[in-house]
Amino acid sequence: MSSGFQIKPKTAIQKSKTSSSPSSSSPDLAVKPQPRPSDKLNPKTIDPFGDHSKAPSAFSAIYSKGGIPCRLVHGSVKHKLQWECLPETLPFDPLLITLAEGLRETKHPYTFVSKEGFKALLLVEDATEKAIPLLPRLVPVLKAALAHSNGEVFERGLNALVQLSASVGPALNDQLKHLLTSISKRLMDKKFKEQITVALQKLEQYGGKESVAIIKSKIPTYCSISS
Repeated sequence: MSSGFQIKPKTAIQKSKTSSSPSSSSPDLAVKPQPRPSDKLNPKTIDPFGDHSKAPSAFSAIYSKGGIPCRLVHGSVKHKLQWECLPETLPFDPLLITLAEGLRETKHPYTFVSKEGFKALLLVEDATEKAIPLLPRLVPVLKAALAHSNGEVFERGLNALVQLSASVGPALNDQLKHLLTSISKRLMDKKFKEQITVALQKLEQYGGKESVAIIKSKIPTYCSISS
């Protein structure tokens, strides 16, 4: 005796729809959120393990954890640094070295913070006394920036070297030869030739007569500003 209840089989159309419907778990069809423009300016939103970087650099990791006592303030015309306390009160060791390491960064805001932070520290009243003991550790870091394949990193390293020379004067001469080899290699590039020439002249100006022989030993074509 039939109960009157029947299970109807799926029609061909229903089967077709079922087999052709995409799986909600398919990685190829998953909807990915689009990044906002402001995310690029906020270091906490940067994924250090993303496609653009295999691992976070030392500087970016320290900055993201609040280890650098300044932050980037975005202005309508230009950016600036906001310090948590006066730069005059900050210890140079290891902050100045950490900022120098950040010169090799290639992402915003690390590039701006490291460049402007390094310059700001060297402008404080007692910067000379604080920076001179750090020269043996600073020079290898600056050398790495000057030897970097990225042209913008090289330029930041060159500017930082001139700023350091202006602060410590002839005290840099004993370390200067270690930096000139990387600089001389860029002289063949027309893009950097004028900038390097000006930098060498400033190194001579701040380093005194002794620096001329050091520069010429690595860059024989250099013309002294006093000649």
